[in-house]
Amino acid sequence: MAAAAGLSASRRFLRSRMRTGLIRSRNSLLPAVQMTACAVGAYAFAEYVLGHSGPLFAATSSLIALGFSRDPRLRRVMEVGLGCTIGIAVGDLLLHWLGSGIWQAAVVLLFSILLARFLDSGTIFTTQLGLQSLLVVLLPAPAGGPFTRSLDAVVGGLCALLVTFLVPKDPRREPREDVRKILHELAEVLRECASALTESDSTQAWHALIRGRNCQPLVDRMRQSLRASNEVATLAPAHRRHRDELDQLDTALDFIDLALRNSRVFARRLTSAINHAALSDEATENIADVLQETAAAIDELSLGLAETHDGVRRAHLRTARHELSEIALRLHPKLLKVQRLEGETVVMLFRPLMVDLLEATGMDSREARDILPGL
Repeated sequence: MAAAAGLSASRRFLRSRMRTGLIRSRNSLLPAVQMTACAVGAYAFAEYVLGHSGPLFAATSSLIALGFSRDPRLRRVMEVGLGCTIGIAVGDLLLHWLGSGIWQAAVVLLFSILLARFLDSGTIFTTQLGLQSLLVVLLPAPAGGPFTRSLDAVVGGLCALLVTFLVPKDPRREPREDVRKILHELAEVLRECASALTESDSTQAWHALIRGRNCQPLVDRMRQSLRASNEVATLAPAHRRHRDELDQLDTALDFIDLALRNSRVFARRLTSAINHAALSDEATENIADVLQETAAAIDELSLGLAETHDGVRRAHLRTARHELSEIALRLHPKLLKVQRLEGETVVMLFRPLMVDLLEATGMDSREARDILPGL
């Protein structure tokens, strides 16, 4: 029986893994074609036009520059080209002083890595500088001299930038997907807090706090996506018109990040309030309703920020702003029937979160604060 159950579980895992892999491959088809054409084109240009023998670095640098990474391409191109050039110079200089051999290679590699970390924090820059200095010590120089590899790296990087110019992807796609995921998690944090209140379960409120903490990598990833997207929108003429929308997403992300941080503070305080029974039944019901309504408004905000059509996006944002404003008008301990000091603290901690959300919809900060009832 146990063997049959294990076999069934293995089959389900394999089917799920196959589906995930097929979806990932299908979504990567166009970038894979671009990377293949770019790498082969860079190699062919370096070999047939420049006359370099086996210009592998032209192909590899183009693959690194295009890649599936969220880092900006221009930075990757600069890291590859500069890392390759400086690495060759360092390796050639130390080779002249120390000679070739295993211990010399170890000294050169250690020095190159430390030098790269001193000059820049980029991972690709460090890898290229260390690799090139090591190859100079261990391998004979190619025909044309050691800096031929540096020129090949530049050729590959330029080919990658050319592809970015000619066949750019929509720079808004990844940030939109990211903001949808972040706001979904924020809404779920508030829903878990509402459920914790209703069921008087402090453990569930603590789980909401943990969920909120786990959102930070999503925020960091979106910031990285926005940097890369802004670069594409700047370099590619076809997408320069999207720069304003990307700037709006960037501004909204700052406020969403603050809202997430405030949600963690709120969930932590809510845990204590539940443990100490600081809220009456009426106050519990009122605050739970506020949390559920806020989560629904966040869903509307998510639709707006992730929408492609400008008119529809504005309509969703307007609706989210209206819903959040209606909720903000009730954020006063007396209006929510809160009596004890610890319960009042819960309400007070939710007010800055609401201001952050209103600002994420595009509302002015002073207007957002003025909506809250006076204390």
